[in-house]
Parts: sequence; C-alpha cells; structure tokens
Amino acid sequence: MVDLTEHTRLLGEISRTLRELSAEARRIREGEIAKPVREIAPLSLRVHELAAQCTRQVHDLSVSRYPTMEGGAESLAHLAGACAQISLASALCNLAIHHRTEIYLDEDADPTPAASADQLGRAERELQRAATTYRAVAQQLSRRLASFTTRPEFLHPSPTLSNATPPAPAARRRS
Repeated sequence: MVDLTEHTRLLGEISRTLRELSAEARRIREGEIAKPVREIAPLSLRVHELAAQCTRQVHDLSVSRYPTMEGGAESLAHLAGACAQISLASALCNLAIHHRTEIYLDEDADPTPAASADQLGRAERELQRAATTYRAVAQQLSRRLASFTTRPEFLHPSPTLSNATPPAPAARRRS
C-alpha cells in the first residue's frame, strides 16, 4: 500500500531539490566552465539520480489508488512529463560537458563556453518547469488528502454502518 501522505512530502522535497539544481546550473553557466567534467558532471549525476527517483515514484503512484482519486490520473500524467523534463535536463548537462570538451576532438570547435552555457540554460529551464509541476501536484495532493481526512464519515465512522450486517445476496431476498 502506498502512503500518499509520504508521497506528498516527497513531491514537495523534489520541488525544492529541483529549484536547487536549477540554481546550481545557473551558477555553473555564469562561470567560465574551465573544467567542464569537474564542474558539470556532479550536477548531471545528481539530476540523473533524481530522474530515476522520480520515475520510481511515478511508477509507485501509478500502481496505487492515486490514479483513481479525483484528478489523480491527470496529476500522474503531469508528473510523468516532469520526469521527462528532469531526464532531458540530465542529458543537456552531458551535452554541456561535451560541447566544452569537443575542442580536444575537433579543431573547428568553439573554444568558448557559449555552447555549454546554452545547454546549461536549457537544463536550468527544464528543471524550473519540473519544479513548478512538482510543487503544483504536491499542493493538489495535499489539499485532496486534507479534504478527505476532514470528512465526517472519515473522522467519525457511523457506528450503525460499521456494525451493520451486510445485505443478503439478491437470491436470498425473495419475499
């Protein structure tokens, strides 16, 4: 059984992590990117690991009662899209490394960090979009769970309903 309260907490944490990673991409992009593997690879690895974690969470939610909740399937689709954005950001980080190191392979390559900075800018935007999605889905799920737990039947189950004998099958109800 999937704990939706825990998933709500994780969604919020992921949103914060995505914003931090976006800020890190911005910081690297604004620098000289003199050591691209040392500077960008740690970011790429963190983004890649987060993409795997998010994909696992989408899977876990997809096999829970979450898709049957009001708006759950749509939110799940948004999360799947955000997972794609995070994966894309990881690939863009790797491209940023490649663009900065290709000067060792191709004499016509751009020796400036411009192409790498462009890829990091794209990664930054993808991370920001994913963060926005995660924050929105976390807020929606939190509101749904809050409204569910404040329903009178959830807080105070009716003693007559919980102790009642289940109705007899239709075949036995002949009068």
